[in-house]
Amino acid sequence: MQIEAARLGISITFSHEKEPLGTAGPLALARDVLGRDDEPFFVLNSDVICDFPFREMVEFHKSHGREGTIVVTKVEEPSKYGVVVYDQSTGQINKFVEKPQEFVSNKINAGLYIFKPSILDRIEEKPTSIEKEVFPFQAEEGQLYCYELKGFWMDVGQPADFLTGMCLYLTNLGQKNSNLLSSGPCLVGNVIVDPTAKIGENCRIGPNVTIGPGVVVEDGVCIKRSTVLKGAKIKKHSWLESCIIGWECTVGKWVRMENVCVLGEDVNVKDEIYLNGGKVLPHKSIGTSVTEPQIIM
Repeated sequence: MQIEAARLGISITFSHEKEPLGTAGPLALARDVLGRDDEPFFVLNSDVICDFPFREMVEFHKSHGREGTIVVTKVEEPSKYGVVVYDQSTGQINKFVEKPQEFVSNKINAGLYIFKPSILDRIEEKPTSIEKEVFPFQAEEGQLYCYELKGFWMDVGQPADFLTGMCLYLTNLGQKNSNLLSSGPCLVGNVIVDPTAKIGENCRIGPNVTIGPGVVVEDGVCIKRSTVLKGAKIKKHSWLESCIIGWECTVGKWVRMENVCVLGEDVNVKDEIYLNGGKVLPHKSIGTSVTEPQIIM
Protein backbone atom coordinates (compact mmCIF):
# COMPACT_ATOMS: atom_id res chain seq x y z
CA MET A 1 0.00 0.00 0.00
CA GLN A 2 2.92 2.35 0.64
CA ILE A 3 3.95 1.88 -2.99
CA GLU A 4 0.44 2.74 -4.21
CA ALA A 5 0.26 5.75 -1.88
CA ALA A 6 3.56 7.05 -3.25
CA ARG A 7 2.49 6.43 -6.85
CA LEU A 8 -0.77 8.35 -6.37
CA GLY A 9 0.69 11.06 -4.13
CA ILE A 10 -1.78 10.40 -1.30
CA SER A 11 -1.82 8.94 2.19
CA ILE A 12 -3.78 5.73 2.84
CA THR A 13 -5.28 5.04 6.28
CA PHE A 14 -6.90 1.72 7.21
CA SER A 15 -9.75 1.37 9.69
CA HIS A 16 -10.06 -2.28 10.73
CA GLU A 17 -13.35 -3.83 11.88
CA LYS A 18 -12.74 -6.51 14.51
CA GLU A 19 -16.41 -7.44 14.23
CA PRO A 20 -18.88 -6.73 11.38
CA LEU A 21 -20.45 -3.30 11.90
CA GLY A 22 -22.88 -3.22 8.99
CA THR A 23 -22.95 -0.41 6.42
CA ALA A 24 -22.93 2.51 8.90
CA GLY A 25 -21.00 1.31 11.96
CA PRO A 26 -17.62 1.47 10.19
CA LEU A 27 -18.09 5.24 9.72
CA ALA A 28 -18.34 5.64 13.49
CA LEU A 29 -15.28 3.42 13.89
CA ALA A 30 -13.34 5.80 11.62
CA ARG A 31 -14.72 8.91 13.33
CA ASP A 32 -11.23 10.23 14.19
CA VAL A 33 -10.29 10.23 10.50
CA LEU A 34 -13.59 11.27 8.90
CA GLY A 35 -14.50 13.90 11.47
CA ARG A 36 -11.17 15.65 11.93
CA ASP A 37 -12.31 18.65 9.86
CA ASP A 38 -15.46 20.04 8.21
CA GLU A 39 -14.73 18.62 4.76
CA PRO A 40 -17.32 16.22 3.27
CA PHE A 41 -16.18 12.68 2.50
CA PHE A 42 -17.07 9.97 0.00
CA VAL A 43 -18.43 6.57 1.01
CA LEU A 44 -18.39 3.91 -1.73
CA ASN A 45 -19.66 0.35 -1.90
CA SER A 46 -16.71 -1.71 -3.14
CA ASP A 47 -18.80 -4.11 -5.24
CA VAL A 48 -20.22 -1.70 -7.83
CA ILE A 49 -18.80 -0.47 -11.10
CA CYS A 50 -19.83 2.62 -13.07
CA ASP A 51 -18.32 5.71 -14.65
CA PHE A 52 -17.75 7.23 -11.20
CA PRO A 53 -18.95 10.88 -11.34
CA PHE A 54 -16.86 12.21 -8.45
CA ARG A 55 -16.58 15.83 -9.64
CA GLU A 56 -20.28 16.03 -10.45
CA MET A 57 -21.17 14.56 -7.07
CA VAL A 58 -19.09 17.17 -5.26
CA GLU A 59 -20.59 20.03 -7.27
CA PHE A 60 -24.15 18.79 -6.66
CA HIS A 61 -23.49 18.23 -2.95
CA LYS A 62 -22.15 21.74 -2.53
CA SER A 63 -25.08 23.19 -4.48
CA HIS A 64 -27.77 21.88 -2.12
CA GLY A 65 -25.75 22.28 1.08
CA ARG A 66 -27.47 19.51 3.04
CA GLU A 67 -25.95 16.68 5.02
CA GLY A 68 -25.93 13.90 2.46
CA THR A 69 -25.95 13.03 -1.24
CA ILE A 70 -26.54 9.54 -2.58
CA VAL A 71 -26.21 8.49 -6.21
CA VAL A 72 -29.21 6.72 -7.73
CA THR A 73 -29.45 4.69 -10.91
CA LYS A 74 -32.39 3.62 -13.09
CA VAL A 75 -33.50 -0.02 -13.18
CA GLU A 76 -35.94 -1.81 -15.47
CA GLU A 77 -37.69 -3.86 -12.76
CA PRO A 78 -38.03 -1.70 -9.64
CA SER A 79 -40.17 -4.31 -7.84
CA LYS A 80 -36.96 -6.29 -7.17
CA TYR A 81 -35.34 -3.44 -5.24
CA GLY A 82 -35.78 -0.79 -2.61
CA VAL A 83 -36.48 2.38 -4.60
CA VAL A 84 -35.84 6.07 -3.91
CA VAL A 85 -38.73 8.54 -4.17
CA TYR A 86 -37.53 12.12 -4.66
CA ASP A 87 -38.35 15.55 -6.06
CA GLN A 88 -37.29 15.40 -9.72
CA SER A 89 -36.60 19.15 -9.86
CA THR A 90 -34.37 19.46 -6.77
CA GLY A 91 -33.20 15.94 -5.99
CA GLN A 92 -34.52 16.09 -2.41
CA ILE A 93 -35.37 12.58 -1.21
CA ASN A 94 -38.83 12.09 0.24
CA LYS A 95 -38.76 8.43 1.21
CA PHE A 96 -37.54 4.91 0.44
CA VAL A 97 -39.93 2.12 -0.58
CA GLU A 98 -38.84 -1.52 -0.34
CA LYS A 99 -39.75 -3.70 -3.37
CA PRO A 100 -42.86 -1.73 -4.44
CA GLN A 101 -45.69 -3.76 -5.96
CA GLU A 102 -47.00 -0.73 -7.86
CA PHE A 103 -44.86 1.90 -9.54
CA VAL A 104 -43.58 4.71 -7.32
CA SER A 105 -40.05 5.09 -8.73
CA ASN A 106 -37.52 3.26 -10.88
CA LYS A 107 -34.40 4.71 -9.18
CA ILE A 108 -32.36 2.70 -6.70
CA ASN A 109 -29.44 3.42 -4.40
CA ALA A 110 -26.24 2.98 -6.44
CA GLY A 111 -23.91 2.70 -3.42
CA LEU A 112 -22.02 6.00 -3.86
CA TYR A 113 -22.40 8.73 -1.24
CA ILE A 114 -21.04 12.07 -0.01
CA PHE A 115 -21.64 13.16 3.57
CA LYS A 116 -20.86 16.05 5.84
CA PRO A 117 -19.07 14.91 9.02
CA SER A 118 -22.25 15.75 10.95
CA ILE A 119 -23.66 12.38 9.83
CA LEU A 120 -21.30 10.79 12.36
CA ASP A 121 -23.49 12.20 15.14
CA ARG A 122 -26.26 9.87 13.94
CA ILE A 123 -24.20 6.66 14.12
CA GLU A 124 -22.98 4.62 17.08
CA GLU A 125 -20.04 2.24 16.93
CA LYS A 126 -22.15 -0.89 16.68
CA PRO A 127 -23.71 -2.96 13.87
CA THR A 128 -25.87 -0.43 12.01
CA SER A 129 -27.52 -0.28 8.59
CA ILE A 130 -27.05 3.08 6.90
CA GLU A 131 -29.91 2.27 4.51
CA LYS A 132 -32.46 1.45 7.23
CA GLU A 133 -31.26 3.32 10.32
CA VAL A 134 -29.75 6.53 8.95
CA PHE A 135 -31.11 7.44 5.49
CA PRO A 136 -34.84 7.45 6.41
CA PHE A 137 -34.21 9.94 9.23
CA GLN A 138 -32.05 12.17 7.03
CA ALA A 139 -34.79 12.16 4.39
CA GLU A 140 -37.47 12.95 6.98
CA GLU A 141 -35.45 16.00 8.07
CA GLY A 142 -34.84 17.18 4.47
CA GLN A 143 -31.11 16.46 4.80
CA LEU A 144 -30.70 13.88 2.02
CA TYR A 145 -30.54 14.51 -1.72
CA CYS A 146 -29.83 12.28 -4.67
CA TYR A 147 -27.78 12.66 -7.84
CA GLU A 148 -28.92 10.62 -10.84
CA LEU A 149 -26.15 8.58 -12.41
CA LYS A 150 -25.62 8.91 -16.15
CA GLY A 151 -24.46 5.83 -18.01
CA PHE A 152 -23.80 2.27 -16.90
CA TRP A 153 -23.93 0.75 -13.40
CA MET A 154 -23.59 -2.80 -12.14
CA ASP A 155 -23.38 -4.59 -8.81
CA VAL A 156 -20.41 -6.92 -9.39
CA GLY A 157 -20.57 -8.96 -6.18
CA GLN A 158 -21.26 -12.27 -7.97
CA PRO A 159 -19.11 -13.87 -10.71
CA ALA A 160 -21.71 -13.62 -13.49
CA ASP A 161 -22.42 -9.99 -12.56
CA PHE A 162 -18.69 -9.27 -12.39
CA LEU A 163 -18.31 -10.36 -16.00
CA THR A 164 -21.33 -8.29 -17.06
CA GLY A 165 -19.88 -5.28 -15.24
CA MET A 166 -16.54 -5.82 -16.95
CA CYS A 167 -18.28 -5.83 -20.35
CA LEU A 168 -20.13 -2.60 -19.50
CA TYR A 169 -16.87 -0.97 -18.40
CA LEU A 170 -15.02 -2.02 -21.56
CA THR A 171 -17.92 -0.85 -23.75
CA ASN A 172 -17.81 2.51 -22.00
CA LEU A 173 -14.08 2.78 -22.69
CA GLY A 174 -14.73 1.93 -26.34
CA GLN A 175 -17.35 4.66 -26.64
CA LYS A 176 -14.80 7.14 -25.30
CA ASN A 177 -12.01 5.84 -27.58
CA SER A 178 -9.97 5.42 -24.39
CA ASN A 179 -6.24 4.81 -24.62
CA LEU A 180 -6.66 2.22 -21.84
CA LEU A 181 -7.88 -0.20 -24.51
CA SER A 182 -5.29 -2.35 -26.27
CA SER A 183 -4.89 -3.08 -29.96
CA GLY A 184 -2.99 -5.72 -31.86
CA PRO A 185 -3.20 -8.47 -34.48
CA CYS A 186 -4.86 -11.00 -32.13
CA LEU A 187 -7.21 -8.60 -30.35
CA VAL A 188 -10.90 -8.29 -31.24
CA GLY A 189 -13.23 -5.62 -29.87
CA ASN A 190 -12.75 -3.98 -26.49
CA VAL A 191 -9.77 -5.59 -24.74
CA ILE A 192 -7.25 -4.53 -22.09
CA VAL A 193 -3.90 -6.31 -22.09
CA ASP A 194 -1.25 -5.38 -19.53
CA PRO A 195 2.05 -4.40 -21.22
CA THR A 196 3.88 -7.18 -19.35
CA ALA A 197 1.56 -9.92 -20.64
CA LYS A 198 2.70 -12.15 -23.51
CA ILE A 199 0.32 -13.26 -26.27
CA GLY A 200 1.31 -16.06 -28.63
CA GLU A 201 0.64 -16.43 -32.35
CA ASN A 202 -2.71 -17.24 -34.00
CA CYS A 203 -4.70 -16.31 -30.91
CA ARG A 204 -8.08 -14.61 -30.74
CA ILE A 205 -8.46 -12.42 -27.67
CA GLY A 206 -11.80 -10.64 -27.31
CA PRO A 207 -14.24 -9.16 -27.39
CA ASN A 208 -14.58 -8.10 -23.75
CA VAL A 209 -11.38 -9.49 -22.23
CA THR A 210 -8.93 -8.18 -19.64
CA ILE A 211 -5.44 -9.69 -19.34
CA GLY A 212 -3.43 -8.90 -16.21
CA PRO A 213 0.30 -8.37 -15.51
CA GLY A 214 2.69 -11.19 -16.30
CA VAL A 215 0.04 -13.37 -17.94
CA VAL A 216 1.27 -15.81 -20.61
CA VAL A 217 -1.12 -16.84 -23.40
CA GLU A 218 0.38 -19.46 -25.68
CA ASP A 219 -0.26 -20.00 -29.39
CA GLY A 220 -3.74 -20.70 -30.76
CA VAL A 221 -5.70 -19.68 -27.65
CA CYS A 222 -9.21 -18.19 -27.89
CA ILE A 223 -10.49 -16.05 -24.99
CA LYS A 224 -13.86 -14.26 -25.00
CA ARG A 225 -15.74 -12.34 -22.29
CA SER A 226 -13.24 -13.26 -19.60
CA THR A 227 -10.68 -11.84 -17.21
CA VAL A 228 -7.27 -13.40 -16.62
CA LEU A 229 -5.51 -12.20 -13.49
CA LYS A 230 -1.84 -11.63 -12.69
CA GLY A 231 0.64 -14.39 -13.41
CA ALA A 232 -1.77 -16.88 -14.97
CA LYS A 233 -0.74 -19.08 -17.89
CA ILE A 234 -3.07 -20.30 -20.65
CA LYS A 235 -1.45 -23.06 -22.68
CA LYS A 236 -1.76 -23.80 -26.39
CA HIS A 237 -5.10 -24.13 -28.18
CA SER A 238 -7.35 -23.66 -25.15
CA TRP A 239 -10.76 -21.98 -25.45
CA LEU A 240 -12.22 -19.80 -22.70
CA GLU A 241 -15.55 -17.97 -22.65
CA SER A 242 -17.16 -16.25 -19.63
CA CYS A 243 -14.38 -17.17 -17.24
CA ILE A 244 -12.51 -15.60 -14.32
CA ILE A 245 -8.98 -17.02 -14.15
CA GLY A 246 -7.34 -16.32 -10.79
CA TRP A 247 -3.82 -15.29 -9.91
CA GLU A 248 -1.00 -17.70 -10.83
CA CYS A 249 -3.36 -20.28 -12.37
CA THR A 250 -2.34 -22.66 -15.14
CA VAL A 251 -4.82 -23.77 -17.80
CA GLY A 252 -3.48 -26.72 -19.78
CA LYS A 253 -3.44 -27.41 -23.52
CA TRP A 254 -6.66 -27.99 -25.45
CA VAL A 255 -8.84 -27.07 -22.46
CA ARG A 256 -12.38 -25.75 -22.93
CA MET A 257 -13.94 -23.61 -20.19
CA GLU A 258 -17.27 -21.80 -20.37
CA ASN A 259 -20.49 -20.77 -18.57
CA VAL A 260 -18.96 -18.59 -15.80
CA CYS A 261 -16.07 -20.76 -14.69
CA VAL A 262 -14.09 -19.30 -11.80
CA LEU A 263 -10.60 -20.45 -10.82
CA GLY A 264 -9.29 -19.36 -7.42
CA GLU A 265 -5.63 -18.54 -6.91
CA ASP A 266 -3.03 -21.11 -8.03
CA VAL A 267 -5.41 -23.61 -9.66
CA ASN A 268 -3.96 -26.05 -12.17
CA VAL A 269 -6.27 -27.37 -14.91
CA LYS A 270 -4.71 -30.35 -16.68
CA ASP A 271 -4.59 -30.78 -20.48
CA GLU A 272 -7.74 -31.60 -22.49
CA ILE A 273 -10.21 -30.87 -19.68
CA TYR A 274 -13.74 -29.50 -20.13
CA LEU A 275 -15.13 -27.20 -17.41
CA ASN A 276 -18.77 -26.11 -17.56
CA GLY A 277 -19.54 -23.50 -14.91
CA GLY A 278 -17.05 -24.87 -12.40
CA LYS A 279 -16.14 -22.73 -9.37
CA VAL A 280 -12.76 -24.01 -8.17
CA LEU A 281 -11.31 -23.08 -4.80
CA PRO A 282 -7.64 -22.00 -4.54
CA HIS A 283 -4.65 -24.35 -4.82
CA LYS A 284 -6.58 -27.21 -6.48
CA SER A 285 -5.61 -29.39 -9.41
CA ILE A 286 -8.35 -30.39 -11.86
CA GLY A 287 -7.64 -33.65 -13.68
CA THR A 288 -11.15 -34.70 -14.77
CA SER A 289 -13.79 -32.82 -16.73
CA VAL A 290 -16.67 -31.05 -14.98
CA THR A 291 -19.75 -31.20 -17.21
CA GLU A 292 -22.28 -29.60 -14.84
CA PRO A 293 -21.92 -26.33 -12.90
CA GLN A 294 -20.63 -27.01 -9.37
CA ILE A 295 -18.27 -25.82 -6.65
CA ILE A 296 -15.04 -27.82 -6.49
CA MET A 297 -13.51 -27.84 -3.02
